[in-house]
Amino acid sequence: MRRWETLAGSVQGVGKRRNQDWYDCRGTGSGEDPLVLAVADGHGSAVHARSELGARFAVDRFLALADGFGRAAHDCHGPGRLTRLMTYARDDFPRALVHEWRQAALGHWDRHRPVVEEAAREPETAEKLLLYGTTLIGAVLTPWLFVAWQIGDGDLAVIEHDGALRRPLAPAEEDLGDETESLCGREAWRAMRMHWAPVFEEARAPRLVVLSTDGLSKSFASAGGYREFVTGLAGRLAEEGSAGVRTALPDWLAQASRYSGDDTTLAAAVRPAAPVPSGLPEPTGSPEQAGSPEQAGPPEQARPPEQAAGPGPADGRRTGGIDADTERETET
Repeated sequence: MRRWETLAGSVQGVGKRRNQDWYDCRGTGSGEDPLVLAVADGHGSAVHARSELGARFAVDRFLALADGFGRAAHDCHGPGRLTRLMTYARDDFPRALVHEWRQAALGHWDRHRPVVEEAAREPETAEKLLLYGTTLIGAVLTPWLFVAWQIGDGDLAVIEHDGALRRPLAPAEEDLGDETESLCGREAWRAMRMHWAPVFEEARAPRLVVLSTDGLSKSFASAGGYREFVTGLAGRLAEEGSAGVRTALPDWLAQASRYSGDDTTLAAAVRPAAPVPSGLPEPTGSPEQAGSPEQAGPPEQARPPEQAAGPGPADGRRTGGIDADTERETET
């Protein structure tokens, strides 16, 4: 099984005091070392004053639990094993994740209580958790299994083995305004959506898996713009490889953040193409099916200079503000 490559980055939203997003990627995608990716978007408003920490807690707890899940899936072809794993992923994993996140948030509250008057009322548990509110998207990839979970907004996009683009966790109805499900919700585990995709042969594994916070999709005027960005990204990866795209990614995310005004984070896993045996022609249509930059939008010379660097068309973006800080927030 060819090992996955990853690329990831995050930029702070225009005018934001700090970056409320967090992300991480670990592993190679082998049976002994599953690939785990996660992005989280802290809510950031006054009632969620510690949400940047909540986002980090969510990513850290997800990576630990998903790594254990991925390692346990090494014998998923045993009788009844796949069914039991799916039941755990659907029911028990969300419960365990929400529990671990709540424990991390409440533990932090106990260690860092705000200074209040002695007679002040002790906040209820729900009030404490509200401070740390965050969304989360996470995925685990092994040679035999691809599973993803999501609570709240943001996007999971998958370029399948045949070049088709899917958004398997997109809700039937988009959230209105800034309202979204959250890990701080009363029964958050019930609001978690799951994508379950066994991989029965390597050739049918996804080509590209992209997790992003809503700062990216909100930079486009329509869902079609986001889809074209992802297909353009797949095309650039097919043409240039991950090294060049990884170098350009911070500028693309900064451009998106200028249009959306929001923190913008992306974590992606790309499966390198199989080497072509010498003497055999390369398969035709692969880069085109994935979506090359030329096909994904207007010619480069037709775009303004600041829009020409992205992997897909930028003319459908929303208008926005000024340059964003491209450094990842590390404050604890």
